[in-house]
Amino acid sequence: MNTVTVAAIQRAASESPEENIAGTLADVAAAAERGAKLVVTQELFAGRYFCQTEDHAAFDLAEPVPGLTTRRLQAAAKEHGVVLVGSLFESRAPGICHNTAVVVDADGSLAGTYRKMHIPDDPLYYEKFFFTPGDAEGGFRAFDTAVGKVGVIVCWDQWFPEAARLTALAGAEFLCVPTAIGWHPCERETDGPAQLDAWRTVQRSHAVANGVFLVTPNRCGHEPTPGGAGEGIDFWGRSFIAGPDGVVLAEAGGGPEVVLADCDRRAIRTQRQNWPFLRDRRVDAYGGLTRRWGA
Repeated sequence: MNTVTVAAIQRAASESPEENIAGTLADVAAAAERGAKLVVTQELFAGRYFCQTEDHAAFDLAEPVPGLTTRRLQAAAKEHGVVLVGSLFESRAPGICHNTAVVVDADGSLAGTYRKMHIPDDPLYYEKFFFTPGDAEGGFRAFDTAVGKVGVIVCWDQWFPEAARLTALAGAEFLCVPTAIGWHPCERETDGPAQLDAWRTVQRSHAVANGVFLVTPNRCGHEPTPGGAGEGIDFWGRSFIAGPDGVVLAEAGGGPEVVLADCDRRAIRTQRQNWPFLRDRRVDAYGGLTRRWGA
């Protein structure tokens, strides 16, 4: 399969998990009807972004992986013959929860799981309260699927070139990045355009530097802070798919949308031959990356 039609699902989440899951599965079906063979959900698609506050009650939203939602994704992947990447709140053990992405193959089998490695702790993004980082030995991986090698990093991971590089070195052809990012309402007017541009730029750079297709679905719409303790977050949407040369092949606006693009896997070889960054890496000189700071 040289050309793969890829879809990124962009939704505005409601308070109802069932409504969010059912709506996402309907979008998967619609994407498949339009020819998609790889479909990626936004981060934590089953609910609203609960990490705006540190509330123990939100742990009740976590579920085993595989579990009920995973099985529903598996059934949808098999029914529609698509590879499906879904982002879930995983309960791994008492007191250990992860921000996890499942990769489901087109026959409904579970090809693999990825647990978010970089966990932020910022105003309205209090993820360290909820998520244990992924295990280093699991690391950054790529999974064999019907459409080729699929790698996943999640949201905050996308700001770290090491994450994208290691996933590419594991063989990823498609770098999927489920995301939940937006503006603090008070910053939207002053800093919004620069923040959005930085987000697009850093991800496109991963595509260029590694010669991979990039698929980034983001949520959209305003989500109030639970309990009214803050101004909430304006999730900016703008999900996009980029080629190995960094060119944006398709991009959503600010509202709910399923964005699709045709991705010719042969472009990976062309990009890597013409821009041989992987060839020219000085792997003997990068030991300093294992230090936190300084020479």
